[in-house]
Amino acid sequence: MRNGWVRSRGTMPGFLFRIPHSAFRIVVLLAACTPITTRPNFMPDPQALEVIVLARPERVTAELPALVAAESLRVERTNVRDGYLETAWYDTRTGRSHPGMSDVPHRRATVKLRFWADPHVPGQTRLIVEVVYRPRYDPSRVERDMEVVVPEDHAGWALARALVEKLKQTFGTPKG
Repeated sequence: MRNGWVRSRGTMPGFLFRIPHSAFRIVVLLAACTPITTRPNFMPDPQALEVIVLARPERVTAELPALVAAESLRVERTNVRDGYLETAWYDTRTGRSHPGMSDVPHRRATVKLRFWADPHVPGQTRLIVEVVYRPRYDPSRVERDMEVVVPEDHAGWALARALVEKLKQTFGTPKG
């Protein structure tokens, strides 16, 4: 059988070849390439606390739930592979965690901590700790829209600083 190239299909050049596609192969290919992550679809606030520690992100993220639980905070979401941990809302006055903002007695004293562990250089992690509060509760708005980073003299910032110091003691920090 002839095609438009004056050659038969069996003698076509190597750069023009036909690959049979099936729906299964296409689905497998798309499933393998999906960028599914448990991290939120926003970046940490630029005012967040940042530190470099001497450990891979997986080790740092695996250590975080134990440190957070030791401070009486409840972990809401965590994923070691993604390098992310988020706590539930925590009232710094009473020392209790709350699953949502609707039943919080002290809004300005109630904080949420988010940890991003990203690779920095081989063997080091850039850990970003964001401490936020919500001055008002509005269920019609997206949670992130209402959040404000706590000032450095806030009890939530001191809590984040204490957690970072424990991580520094556990893993160490680069010199210089």
